[in-house]
Amino acid sequence: MLKSFTRNYQDNSTDAGFQFTFYCDICNDGYKSSFIESETYKKGKLFRAAGQGASILGSLVGGRMSSLGYGADRASNVLGERFEGKSPEWMKEHEIAFEHAQNEAKQHFHRCPSCNQYVCDQCWNEDEGLCTKCAPRQEVYVAKARAEAMKRNIDDAGASAAVWQGAIESKTTICPVCGKPAGSGKFCNNCGASMALKECPKCGAKNALTVKFCNNCGTPL
Repeated sequence: MLKSFTRNYQDNSTDAGFQFTFYCDICNDGYKSSFIESETYKKGKLFRAAGQGASILGSLVGGRMSSLGYGADRASNVLGERFEGKSPEWMKEHEIAFEHAQNEAKQHFHRCPSCNQYVCDQCWNEDEGLCTKCAPRQEVYVAKARAEAMKRNIDDAGASAAVWQGAIESKTTICPVCGKPAGSGKFCNNCGASMALKECPKCGAKNALTVKFCNNCGTPL
C-alpha cells in the first residue's frame, strides 16, 4: 500500500505511466507531479507494433504466411495484455514513481507543527512558522477585520436611517362606487369618484369609505 506524506492526494496513474496530485489541506489547491512513463508499457507497445507488422506482412504474402502473421499478432496481443495489466513489474514501477512524486511535491508543502496539516506556500505563514489557519498573516487579518467592521457599521446605519418621510395612514384601495382598484390618488382611476376618507362626526377620526361604523369610537357613519 502506498504511504504518502499527506493523505490528501490523488493517484492519476494509468497503464501508460505514473502521475500524482497532492492537495493543500486548507485551500485544496493541488500540485501535480511530473509524468513518468511506464517501462512495461513501452515494452508492451513494442510487442504490439511487432505483431501488427507481422500481420501486415503476412496479408501481403498471402497463404500460409498470412496465417503465421495472424498467429504472431495473437501472441503479441497476449504479451501486450500482460504488460498493460497491473503486473508485478508495473506495481514496482508504481511504488518507485510514487516516491519520486512525493520528493518532488514535498518542496511545495509545509507541515504545520500546531495542527499537523500539510499546506501550500500560499497557506503558510513564514513569519510564524505555522499555517495561516493557526496563525493568520497580520496584514490579511487586519484588512479582514476592518472590512467586517465596515459592513457592521453600514448595517447599523441602514437600520437606523429614516428613508421614508410620508405619513402612515389608511388608504382605500377599492373604489366603493365602481368596485375596482382605485389607485393611490384622491379620486378613483376608473370612475373618478372621490377617495377621501370619511371623518367621524363625533371624534373626527378618519375612516375608509366602505366602513359603516367609526373604527375609533363606533359611531355609525
